[in-house]
Formats: sequence, C-alpha cells, structure tokens
Amino acid sequence: MQTITHTLLSATPGTTQSLVSLHYGTPGAGPKVTIQGSLHADEVPGMLVAHHLRGLLNALEAQGRIRGEVVLVPAANPMGVHQWHLRGYQGRFEFHSGENYNRHFSDLSEAVASAVAGQLTADAAHNVALVRSALRDAAVALPVKTTIESLRKTLLTLAIDAHAVLDLHSDGEGLLHLYTTPATWPQAEPLARAIGARVALLAERSGGDPFDEACSMVWVDIAQRVGAQHPLPPSCMAATIELRGEQDVRHDLAAQDAAGIVRYLVAVGAVHDDAPAPLPALLCQPTPLAGSIPLVAPHGGMVVFLRTPGEVVQQGEPLVDIIDPFSGHTTTLGAGADGLFFARENRRFAVAGMALGKVAGTAAVRSGSLLSA
Repeated sequence: MQTITHTLLSATPGTTQSLVSLHYGTPGAGPKVTIQGSLHADEVPGMLVAHHLRGLLNALEAQGRIRGEVVLVPAANPMGVHQWHLRGYQGRFEFHSGENYNRHFSDLSEAVASAVAGQLTADAAHNVALVRSALRDAAVALPVKTTIESLRKTLLTLAIDAHAVLDLHSDGEGLLHLYTTPATWPQAEPLARAIGARVALLAERSGGDPFDEACSMVWVDIAQRVGAQHPLPPSCMAATIELRGEQDVRHDLAAQDAAGIVRYLVAVGAVHDDAPAPLPALLCQPTPLAGSIPLVAPHGGMVVFLRTPGEVVQQGEPLVDIIDPFSGHTTTLGAGADGLFFARENRRFAVAGMALGKVAGTAAVRSGSLLSA
C-alpha cells in the first residue's frame, strides 16, 4: 500500500490542509476502483467504513489478491473536518463561500472531446482507453483559485479515470440506499446486491454537479459529442452510497458495509477470490430520483414523526406532525406518493421550507434540481 499526501492550496499564509489517499494494487493491472469517505465531513459513517475497509484491503494485499487498483480516500474533506464553531460542527458547507462540498465539480466532457477529436475509431476498446487517458490529463490541467477548488480537483484527479467510484455518505436517518445513473444501472446492480441496498435512485442529472455524476456522466456526454460512429460505452459506474443515518457510527455496521464493498470488488475483478460466493439477492428495484418525494415543512415548529424509515406507505398517509410551540397549530404532512419511506431528518425542530423526509415512489413527477441543498 502506498500512502500519498496531497497538499491543498493554502487559503492564508502559514496554514495548510492536506488530503490522504491510500493506493492498493498496480495501476493498469485490472479495474480501478476509487472509494472515498465523508465528502460531507459531518457524515461520519463513511469514514468508519473506510477505516474497516483499510484493514480488509491491507490483508487482501498481503495475500496477493488485489488484481486491479483500489484507491481509498479515508476522509475526503479535511476542510469540513476542521469547521467547528462554538462546539458545533459543519461539514456540509464551506464556511467561506457557503458552497456545498459535493457540488460544482468540473465537467470535463468538452475538453476531452476536443482532445480526442480525430483519434477515435470504430473500436470501442480503443476509444475507452483514449478517453480515459484524456480524462486524467484534463483533470490534472484544471485551474484552481481557492482551497475548495483545490479539494475538488484533487478528488476528481484520483477518481476520473476509474472504472468504478464509490462516494460514501449518510442521510439524517434512513435505510442503506444509493444514487446512480440509468446508463450505469447494469453495472451498479451488483453493487446494490453486494451491500444490501434497500433503495436505488436513478437520475441522469440530479442538479448541482455532484462528484459522482462528474465521474460517470462525462462518458455519456462525450459519447453524444463524438457521435455513434465512434462507439464509447459508459465506462465509469459512479454511485453515492448513503450509509443509513448520521448517528449510525457503529463497528458492526461499518464492518458489514466494508465486507459488502469487498464483495463488489470481487464481482468487478479488482480483487481475486478462488471461490467467490454468489452475490446476495437484490433487495429493491431501481426507482427514479424524480419519484423521490420530499416532505417539506410549510412552517417552523417541533417535528414529530409518525412513521419510521423502512415502512411502505400510501399516498396521503400521515408521516410527520409539525407543531408551532407558540400557537399550538399542528400541520400533518402525508406521503406524496405510494412507496417506501426511506429517509428522514434527524433534527426535531424545523424551519419553513425544510425537507423532513423522503418517500421513494415509482413515477418520475419532479423536475429541475432533485438533490437537497
């Protein structure tokens, strides 16, 4: 295992922040998989899963079983980890800019399509290798002016040429679920089975340019730019994995999730197993992210949930009360669709406009930006 420390652009003289990546296997020897924990730094389950995964990967490397390249970023956001104020912790948004750390990742499709123009052929394998190399070059060439841009560039450089990218997050409270794109669902289905995902949400463009889509949708966009005469299959399966809730920081769950990720690494050929066990059964069918209906508070107040994540609900079924402590006025929010109540807020006082929970429905009824702030 090789440990690399990436020094980020300093915001002020006399200060430095750095990102650490752990590299297993041999580049080019097999599929490359990049896994990063807690880009939203206050979502700690991803860091703990990465901790357990490090132990498993160390053992696999010692046994000579890593046949591809695995890049593990145990804590993907040193900036967010540092953001404490009056005993409060803010790892989702950068204090200086107010930007969500998992938004505004660069779209490299135009630069790469221009770089490979005239070199593509009718051979898909040739085209994939050419584009993968051009993606590496384009990521390295990205300019940066701020520390958060430096962080985004570093993370993108570590992942942009990977065959698979796993971005480990967690919801407020919820079931284990994942986000990916329709084009890569056939490649993501083994991941959903390996980790036991209870919900799989699909969208081509969820809004805001999150990390996973910067790695996966670039292939679809380049393919559209270069035309069907130059076949270019989607060659990066990137998924955001929501590891239940923010408070689910437990060794047993993290060990279970790390073992599931190793099962996936075996399935894609990055790790060798002489007698691999069959993948578990798929626990869910994919549903559109546009069918994930949020519960939005119309006013502030105390939050009292009437159902728990994991329950199948019917449209209109009461899920949460919001109670104004001054007037006593209570508003009850019902499910916006038939489906699975899979995630909810972990705070118990709401402000107007706050999203309090999500139901996974099957009909794509929403449009525009589909992700929470």
